[in-house]
Amino acid sequence: MRIALVAALGGFLLGFDATVISGAVPFIREYFGLQGSAHSLELGWTVSCLDWGAMAGNLCAGPLADRLGRRTVLRLTAAVFFASSLLAADAHTFLVLILARVLGGLAVGAAILVAPMYVTEIAPADRRGLLVSTNQLMIVIGISASFFSNDLLLSIGADGWRSMLGVEAIPALVFFVLLLTVPESPRWLLARGRRRQALEAMRAVHAEAAAGELAKIEPAALQARGGSWRTLLGARLRFAVIFAAGLAFFQQVTGINAVLYYLPTILAQAGGGLANAFRQSVLVGLINVGMTLVAMSLIDRVGRKPLLLAGGTGMAVALLIIAWAFRAAGAAGAAVAHPALVLAGIMTFVASFAVSFGPVTWVMVAEIFPDRERAFAMSAVCFWNSLISASVTLVFTWELAHWGPAGTFLGYGLLAVAGLVFVATLGPETRGRTLEEVSRLFSGPRLLRRAPARAIEAARDPASPGPPS
Repeated sequence: MRIALVAALGGFLLGFDATVISGAVPFIREYFGLQGSAHSLELGWTVSCLDWGAMAGNLCAGPLADRLGRRTVLRLTAAVFFASSLLAADAHTFLVLILARVLGGLAVGAAILVAPMYVTEIAPADRRGLLVSTNQLMIVIGISASFFSNDLLLSIGADGWRSMLGVEAIPALVFFVLLLTVPESPRWLLARGRRRQALEAMRAVHAEAAAGELAKIEPAALQARGGSWRTLLGARLRFAVIFAAGLAFFQQVTGINAVLYYLPTILAQAGGGLANAFRQSVLVGLINVGMTLVAMSLIDRVGRKPLLLAGGTGMAVALLIIAWAFRAAGAAGAAVAHPALVLAGIMTFVASFAVSFGPVTWVMVAEIFPDRERAFAMSAVCFWNSLISASVTLVFTWELAHWGPAGTFLGYGLLAVAGLVFVATLGPETRGRTLEEVSRLFSGPRLLRRAPARAIEAARDPASPGPPS
């Protein structure tokens, strides 16, 4: 658990770096002269450029993690987080601020990929869902911490945004130091022929059972080298790629990052006032943390698919309620919506996301690909996820200016309904399986030519003519 928590500090920095901008937006708008609808896309670029940088981090981190090791890439990530936060805090031109945020995006792209990959490869099968979910827990703790930090620093005044962006250097330094105390992934070490070091790394998790656990994973790990982008396009991994890409798409296209990045702005627009919106953001962050803890307690007992279906339903209902609240206010000729109803809808949306698409997406993406292709596959899926997130956050201010809050949240709600249909139709269950078993379940071209549930059951039965492994 200690090793998983250390690795998951990358998730804390990811969450903090991604949402700390929410508090800085009103002040950055004034400082750099980005007021009015004419500058809506420029303001959107200020917020979304982190995700565009993350796309580059996604593409680089997977191959680097295969070449240098998971732990080494996490250390580089900590250093980049440290440098980007200090550069952003000292930005005096719009270009420098953008460069700092893009640099932070590189670290975000690496952290969202390598941290869950590392924990997945080192965790026991019966606790993999819980331990990989610690990364999502730390992400939401980072989000909550950024809201709390922004609220505390609000009193500084117009230049408070510099402190908001710069305070991240402290946890980045702590993350780097703690990474010196954890082992490398034993699967990565085995793939490089370093069995003695792999056994030492395995002892950090399994103690006296380390030798037996190493023997279980050794055959697959020894074949893990040699993965490439090309293998992701073959029929063998087609179902895994489609399912992972679908989960990543619906995780972001329903607007979670747009809501979190612009949370004080949305709440203020609903009629609560800016200072009150900052305090309400802290409450939303705490709910995010609490429901992620609930997801962690259920994911290895209830399973992945039930959480996706239950949470996805809550997301869709909440988004449609928010749209109705803004629409009803407009129809009544009110300048603002009912603040309490909008806040309740946002809290329900974030809570539902935190118990479903937030943690479950990354648990499943990290476990469904074979060892050989995992790093490249996660790079591709994370790149796709960042592309959707960047696009959604880029156009969010434009949507608000042209469609209004009601139209914007109605679109998100309908996409959440589509996500439910996707999970219900294609979603299998991976709870309690070893990584080798899970990768076999998702391998083979026949999986897309019959009902997923029947295909999975066939793959579980060694005597059945299931897909090749």
